[in-house]
Amino acid sequence: MEDAGRSMFLRAIQWLTLSSVDPHLAEKQFLELRSQVPLLYALLGVNALALGYTHHGVAPDWMSIWVPGALALIGIFRAVAWLRYDRRGFDHAAILTILRRTTVLGCLISVAYITWSLKLTDYGGPDERAHVAMFVGITVIGCIFCLSHLPQAAILVAVATTIPYLAFYTLVFESTVYKAIALNIVLVTLVVMRVLMNGFSAFATLVRSQSETVRLNREVTVLAHTDMLTGLPNRRLFFADLERRMKECGGTNGPLSLGVIDLDRFKAANDTYGHIVGDLILAEVGARLASEFDNRGGVARLGGDEFAFVIEADGETAIALMTGVCQRLSAPYVADDVTISIGASCGIATTEGSAGGASALYERADYALYTSKSTRRGLPTLYSAAHEAAVRSDRAIEAALQAADLDREFVIHLQPVVDTRTHAVTAVEALARWTSPTLGSVSPAVFVPVAERTGIVHRLTVKLFELTLAAAKDLPASITVCFNLSAHDLTSHGTILSLVSALRQSGVAPSRIVFELTETAMLRDFGAAREALGMLSAMGAQVAIDDFGTGHASLSYLRELPIGRVKIDRSFVSGEKALARRDLLGAVIAMCRSLDLPCVAEGVETDEQMAFLSSAGCDALQGYLIARPMPPADMIEWMKGLPADRSARSA
Repeated sequence: MEDAGRSMFLRAIQWLTLSSVDPHLAEKQFLELRSQVPLLYALLGVNALALGYTHHGVAPDWMSIWVPGALALIGIFRAVAWLRYDRRGFDHAAILTILRRTTVLGCLISVAYITWSLKLTDYGGPDERAHVAMFVGITVIGCIFCLSHLPQAAILVAVATTIPYLAFYTLVFESTVYKAIALNIVLVTLVVMRVLMNGFSAFATLVRSQSETVRLNREVTVLAHTDMLTGLPNRRLFFADLERRMKECGGTNGPLSLGVIDLDRFKAANDTYGHIVGDLILAEVGARLASEFDNRGGVARLGGDEFAFVIEADGETAIALMTGVCQRLSAPYVADDVTISIGASCGIATTEGSAGGASALYERADYALYTSKSTRRGLPTLYSAAHEAAVRSDRAIEAALQAADLDREFVIHLQPVVDTRTHAVTAVEALARWTSPTLGSVSPAVFVPVAERTGIVHRLTVKLFELTLAAAKDLPASITVCFNLSAHDLTSHGTILSLVSALRQSGVAPSRIVFELTETAMLRDFGAAREALGMLSAMGAQVAIDDFGTGHASLSYLRELPIGRVKIDRSFVSGEKALARRDLLGAVIAMCRSLDLPCVAEGVETDEQMAFLSSAGCDALQGYLIARPMPPADMIEWMKGLPADRSARSA
């Protein structure tokens, strides 16, 4: 019991001294009192002057003039002080100091008022004494209401006034009327205090609820702008921050550099080891980037394996920084007891000498990233004037491609593939050709990536395949026709279904069609590639890996996918590095033979290259030495002009 009593006493002291008040609640109390306390002092001042006025002439001047005047001046001074308080200038500690000071001053002023007013009962007649009794009751109740948002002060003021008031009128006065008035005032005060405490309890609950709502909103806002896997800002927050910094850029601020980072070989690791390991790698990438850009600028995860950063620096500084960051990101990762090596490429654009907003800056950085992925893998690339010219060219191509008449502007050319030993034509490869009315002849290496970015590659692929099937009908039945599929084709279920439908309706035997895909296209989404190729091979079509040796495919994929042949990249056959790769070329051919996979060498341009490939055991050849790509009608005429032994074998 003693411990419980001590505990209750301590809690009461803490409550009276505002030691345990919540900061948000204290702030709300302060804001409410800022408008109510001046009214309190106005009430006290007016009532004091009115009481002094009614006692003027019957009480000494110091009691009827100077005391009420002094109390009124004190009230004016305190009211002005409260009106001048500015919330922005006070922290929690300062607010608590003001609330405690208000509580203490309320008690002291209450004691002064009750002492002065009760002393006035010694002067005057029944009317003056009635005024004193009324003055105390009205003033106490008014003070309680004005201090309703600071119950500690309200209670202490009530105690400091009503107890002396009740004691005075019940012990000193013999009048039953005044005793009844005093008891009535005390009873009303107690009821008002009960109502006040109930109201304050509801007020405190509302404030806490608002505080909790603000906290939850803040947490939700943080969650909405944070990537949960890496803890970095997400795409939404990054671009909002970029927009803000772009608006602030200029004047004394230096240029901004925006970088887009894309991981190399991450998709292969994710497909091989699973998404759990992939998530661990991404989390570690986020940690490394956060460490690298600490106190340098903002870095975020845009989605997938794409990250971005913005720093106040010129292009050269950003390139130097990202060269080191790319090296750091290429260091091995240990995830789930597996050591994995990936890399990172980066494209950078700056606000120096460039127009447009945040989206334009991002597009330039993204184009520079595309260049890095294509020609400078593992390194940063700075967007330049050459890139700007290429972008304008791409935009012109995109506009022409969007308006193109596929039936009139697109055709296919065929390039023959011959048997290494007999030189008989065994296959042809269909190659797309576009002649634009505005741009003229446009290379597939140029318009295919644009078609992929603009989303019309589906229609284009289906149209070119229909042209390929039409050409296949006019060729000897023994000749297979090769058709190239891109990564976008493989990952588009609609495109694959359209190809299957076109092949079934064409009347061409599916076994005559060879779908060629690169290692890069296969690895972009291995699961989708496996499903698509399984669907094509199930109807009898063949599948070949094109440009073999330039990607990062695992050799096990040759068994996991329905691969029927391999086309060796032309860089192993012709070009500056071909001679240095002869041993590797021979090894690739030997590997294909051991796997019982026919191999085709692309880019054959000289008799010496043909002789080497023949001696190495390559199965088929394709290149300018045999023939250049030509329209289907010309291909038929060309085949008619072949020697009898070669044409007979191809008939």
